[in-house]
Amino acid sequence: MEIISGSFLINLKTYHENKCRFTKRCRMNNDLHPVIPETMQAMVLEIPGHPLSGRILPVPVPSPGQVLIRVMACGVCRTDLHIMDSELTHPKLPLVLGHEIVGTVVRVGSAVITLKTGDVVGIPWLGYTCGHCRYCLKQQENLCENALFTGYTMDGGFAEYTVAYPDYCFPLASMYETLPALRCFALA
Repeated sequence: MEIISGSFLINLKTYHENKCRFTKRCRMNNDLHPVIPETMQAMVLEIPGHPLSGRILPVPVPSPGQVLIRVMACGVCRTDLHIMDSELTHPKLPLVLGHEIVGTVVRVGSAVITLKTGDVVGIPWLGYTCGHCRYCLKQQENLCENALFTGYTMDGGFAEYTVAYPDYCFPLASMYETLPALRCFALA
């Protein structure tokens, strides 16, 4: 992992390196199938107020309603620093921070119909809403009483892989596949 402090981006791997490393040609039908390792590198917040720790973690397994994303890049937002400094309380711990994610779908849960393997997506702060609380029913999902937040109450993108709910993955045009990351406002 490489931190480019001038632009506040964490560039986990270049798109080309990821594509070459994590895909193989299937001789049977000539389709591309991702090769997903059992473990991944991640930067983990274990204790608020302390530096992130580099860890080897199991690659997350998506639930039937989630997708597994191979992270191409993840921006560093001031919100990440607020979480690290304990200014936002009650994060999931240990926690993989990061919610300005650009990545490729490499596995799709059995109930997912809106995304497919190979789709390039952006993943923002809001990671899940319940759909049935008073705010969701008024289409004010940003106020959901049961919301989950990427890189706060669910693991984020300071890792090689993350899981996400497809309703909170924004498909990106192929012209963005090689961009390092999109800023918060682009995904909000």
